[in-house]
This record gives sequence, structure tokens and C-alpha cells, in this order.
Amino acid sequence: MDRWLTRYSAFYFVIACTIACFAFSLFINDWWLIPALIFAALTALGIWDLRQTRHAIRRNYPVIGNLRFFFESIRPEMRQYFIEDDNDALPFSRVDRSLVYQRAKQEIDKRPFGTQHDVYQRDYEWINHSMEPSHPQGSDFRITVGGPDCTRPHSLSVLNISAMSFGALSANAVLALNKGASLGNFAHDTGEGGISTYHLEHNGSLIWNIGSGYFGCGDAKGQFSDEAFAQRARQDSVKMIEIKLSQGAKPGHGGILPGPKVTPEIAHARGVPAWQDCNSPARHSAFTTPIELMHFITRLRNLSGGKPVGFKLCIGHPWEWFAIAKAMLKTGITPDFIVVDGAEGGTGAAPIEFVDHVGTPLREALRLVHNTLVGIGLRDRIKLGASGKIISAFDMARVMALGADWCNSARGFMFAIGCIQAQACHTGKCPTGVTTQDPKRQKALVVEDKSVRVASFHANTLKALAEMLGAAGLEHPGELRPHHIAKRISNGEVRVLSALFPDLEDGELLEGKFRLTIFRTAWPMAQAESFAPLYSLSAALSGNTNSPMPEDASEANKTHAALSA
Repeated sequence: MDRWLTRYSAFYFVIACTIACFAFSLFINDWWLIPALIFAALTALGIWDLRQTRHAIRRNYPVIGNLRFFFESIRPEMRQYFIEDDNDALPFSRVDRSLVYQRAKQEIDKRPFGTQHDVYQRDYEWINHSMEPSHPQGSDFRITVGGPDCTRPHSLSVLNISAMSFGALSANAVLALNKGASLGNFAHDTGEGGISTYHLEHNGSLIWNIGSGYFGCGDAKGQFSDEAFAQRARQDSVKMIEIKLSQGAKPGHGGILPGPKVTPEIAHARGVPAWQDCNSPARHSAFTTPIELMHFITRLRNLSGGKPVGFKLCIGHPWEWFAIAKAMLKTGITPDFIVVDGAEGGTGAAPIEFVDHVGTPLREALRLVHNTLVGIGLRDRIKLGASGKIISAFDMARVMALGADWCNSARGFMFAIGCIQAQACHTGKCPTGVTTQDPKRQKALVVEDKSVRVASFHANTLKALAEMLGAAGLEHPGELRPHHIAKRISNGEVRVLSALFPDLEDGELLEGKFRLTIFRTAWPMAQAESFAPLYSLSAALSGNTNSPMPEDASEANKTHAALSA
């Protein structure tokens, strides 16, 4: 009996208060009607709690059981504002977010009293400085993207906006990002959602991301269309073409944008019918083998009028990447650039298992791609981009030391336009108007103000990079090498990244040298004609295969000589 009374005591209390307040309103004062109506509403809530069948807590604890769901709903905000440590990275620390806000708003980004990091903690990293600091001339560091087969190379900033689609982002967010890119003279990746009118309004430089849904360049059946692609690719705003093979946050995972979310604006950008489900398959249909991918690159380069064409991928099975590398050797076709996306990359929504446990993290993936290209003698023909939790100048320096020619940042630029990491991107209820299609919510994001913040964040981050390079005695981020970055492995043990990520010699894979285990085991498994391995990796690691080297060294050298010529 006592337990029963305890479970329902809150419900009985509001019933009693309802009766009492109505009685007081009749015999004492009409003002008692206000609390009477409040308690009556709570009584009605208690009755509903007892009748509903979805939540056991509400059935067992009518009225008061709802507090559990209320506190659960505000838990992320309570943690962020009152509990979270400044250096807790979930997924970005308060320190990281504050740094972006300060640089975007042109506020002081200096810190007094010393570092907040424990410099003796495992994984602490730093850049080694020089006794002879340099003085870089300016901070607008740029590279030229475009190999020997590209007739319209592009001068690209070393920091650009990473792929985010209109639809995932609001119209005002896209406008602010693109105008900021125009003001700062850097590039804006469209994401696979296609080129919307908002991408074109301010004439910012675009990297057109072509996903497996071929949005904006597909026919009525969702297949790639030469005519549709050429029409958009030849627009002046489009500077580079990026084939999205996979992305870090959900590699190997397709998706469907439900029909009710496919507004006429989104449908126009993607070239699909409005209010119908929009499918993005897990794999491409325009090619099925590494060799076909190389020919697809040539096809896009020709259709675009000679603009740089490359691809973006998150590394999974190493032999699949090696197969692409072998296809380059076999066909003599090379992409103008490759963007390596780390598993730590973000997205509007993805299954938790994919976010947490699928894909190779950026540093290992980037180093593998860089070393492979060095090992087959093609690194000087192909530029490398990197994306995955890049916020600060040190983040940039670290990945550029590992082989990147430039960096892309998505969430960094989201912070610049007002994102507060509410992690409500998938709900349509973004509190700052960044990731919502609700017209009223996105009005809060004022394009004229936020675009300036985008440009300021870019400029101030590159200024910080220039200062860091100067301290290291360097003039350009292209001079960074793994030995410039040091990492604490444990208390008393420190290594430079060149010890953790060894270099390959130029062309050594062509000579049949396999000093590193990953190349010794997985390179012979790869074939240019298919993404499938020639034999089982388990068999290779067990020593149960006598598979010959896939290419005679002299034949590989002939291919390399032809490419060099």
C-alpha cells in the first residue's frame, strides 16, 4: 500500500490542489482560478500518463515521471554550459569553439598565464621551433591544382570550406559561407547535394562535389548525364570537380532524403522531382572498377573544359586504394587532386556505428595515400587535400606535415557562422539557423554579418599559421615535414612523426621494395581491373599464399617513365 501511495503521491497531490484551488476561487477570490487551471492541466497530464502505453515510467509515476524526460532533453545543454571541461572534445572542445568565435569576430584570440594542456600527458603534440625564425611574406598561402592533363588549373587557398550540402545546411548558411569564400578568395565545396542558386549568388569559387546520386548531373533515372554535367561544370563559379567515393562520417553508406523534405529549392539543386524520396546510393553506377574510375576522371575533365578533376575518399580496405593507384599506372591517367577524409569527419546524420567505428582516421589515411603516391612516383602530379576536425593553425600544420597540400574544414566554418554544437542538425530544429530548412529559424542567421565572420576566421587562421611557420624557420606550409611535429608517446618517451609515419623513397614500390608491412601485405593483393583483392588478407598474413608480385618491376618502370614524359 505504501509503495502504491508513493508512486501516485504526486498525482494525488495535484488532484487535491485542483479541488482546493477551485473551491478557494468560489469562496475567497477569483485569482485562485489561475493556480486551479494549472493544477487541472497537471491532473489531465496525470490521467494521460496512466492511459498511454509508450513510457513505463510515466505509467508508474504519473505527472512527476515527466521530469525524467524533461531533464534528459536539456542534459546536453546543462553539460555544455555547466559541467564540460574546457578541453573536453565532444566532439569539439570549448577551447576549439571559442578560438573560432574569437577569430571570426575579430576578437582577441590570445591567452594569458600559460597553456591549459598537460604537456606531459600522453598524445600531447607540438611543433619544433628554430633558432633562426623566418619571416613569411604574407599569409595568403596558395597552391596550384591541376596536373599535366588539366588545361585550366586553379590557384587554391590552403584552407577551404569542406563539403556540406544545401539541404543539410540552410539557405542562409550557404549564402553566408559562399559570400565569405568570395570575400576571402578561397573555395567552397558544394557537398553532394548539388549546386543551388545560393551557391551562385555571391560568385564564390566552388568545388563541385559529385556523389553517387549524381545530383545536378544525372538523368531522370539517376544515371550520370554528360549533357547535364557539362552545362553546370562549365559555369565560371565552378573551379574544380570532386568525385565523392566516400566520406569520413559514414563511408560505404548511402542515404535517402524523405519526400516531405525535398522542397522545390532542394529539388532544383539536385535535379530531382519535388516531394519525392531522393536516393543517394552507397556506390557509383558510372564506374565499377579502378580503371573505369580513371576513364571517368578523363571524361569529366573533358566535359568541364579542362578543369581540375579529382576524388574524395575515406580509406577502408587498403588494397582498394592500392587498386586505384595501380589503375593510374596502368592507364597513364591521374587525378589532379585527391581529398582524404578522416573517420573523425562530421555529417548531418549518420548511424552511430558508422560515426564511431567505420573508416580510417585522417592521419593514418593521409600518410598511406601520400606514401603510396611517392612510392609509385606520382606524388608531384597529384595534390592532396585533407579534412577531419581541422580547426586551428596547428591542426593544419600537423596534417600538412603528414603530406597534405591543403586543408578543408566543415565544422570550423559552421562555428564561424554561429553553430553552437547543439548537435540538433538532424532534427530540423537547429537553434542558430545553420542546419534547418525552417524559414523562421534560419532568419536568425544574418548573411551580411556571418559572411564577414567566415572570411575573418579564414584570414586569422592563416595568419596564425604564418606565425607558426616563421617560428619553425619555414616560409610556406608546403615545407612542413613529419619531423617538424613531435608527439609524446608516454611519460619520458617522445617521437617525431617521421618516426611514427616513415617516409617512402620516390618510386620504391615500382622497384618491388616493401619496407612497410601495409605495402608488403596489401599491395600484392590489389589489381587495377577490380576493387576486389586477388586473395584473402588473412591468408596473406598467415603466410598461406604464394601470390606473385602483381607487376613486373621493369614493366612498372616503363609505365612510370611514360607518365613522367
